[in-house]
Amino acid sequence: MRRFGLIGKTLKHSFSAKYFAEKFEREGLMQECRYDLYELPDIDNVREFLQTDDLVGFNVTIPYKQQIISYLDGLSNEAAAIQAVNCVKRESDGRFVGYNTDVEGVRVSLNKLLGGTRVKHALVLGSGGAAQAVCYVLAERGVAYSIVSRDCTKGDLVYEDLSAEVMKDNNLIINCSPVGMYPHENEAPSIPYAMLTESHYLFDLVYNPIQTRFMMYGAEYGASVLSGIDMLHVQAEASWEIWNR
Repeated sequence: MRRFGLIGKTLKHSFSAKYFAEKFEREGLMQECRYDLYELPDIDNVREFLQTDDLVGFNVTIPYKQQIISYLDGLSNEAAAIQAVNCVKRESDGRFVGYNTDVEGVRVSLNKLLGGTRVKHALVLGSGGAAQAVCYVLAERGVAYSIVSRDCTKGDLVYEDLSAEVMKDNNLIINCSPVGMYPHENEAPSIPYAMLTESHYLFDLVYNPIQTRFMMYGAEYGASVLSGIDMLHVQAEASWEIWNR
């Protein structure tokens, strides 16, 4: 049996196991592959997890995308540049190497959301591992960005700084925080939604629920919105490709 999985602190929100179960059934791999969820109360629990028999590779989610790095034997060039890992492969020599497939999911999602529209400035809500991947892709696209955090030591702005001028100057807003994610789907990032216009684009990395409050409030004011479900699918397939090469 080839074993795969997802590690994180709380995984009630995750669609990953369902996604891979359906993939394995569709591709006739049910007898040789399995994908499980592994809730780790502390990142140090990963030491025991790495000893799992038949472990081929695994994904990493909140809040361990950055913390996992010190437990690995190496990083891909992109993961090293981003300093965040969401995919780990056990190489043939037993070494665990970290990759970042979130970047490909962000690229595809932004292309879908923006189409041919060019934006100059963006707000990135959150400062964790997912935000690192988003910032990497924004830099690729030549989009200037400001990180918005509740903690003034972790970002360029705090939410109270989001004035009418800031909102006007930043017509792409990306939620990289877990705010609004199941089971807290009635919550939304604290941005001034009434200042949004039809020229704004909102991308929520949260995919459960598919339609988040962040997206609903944005749509109410005419903004174009996109959920994280496409990103989930793209990064999952990119992980599968890494595990099988």
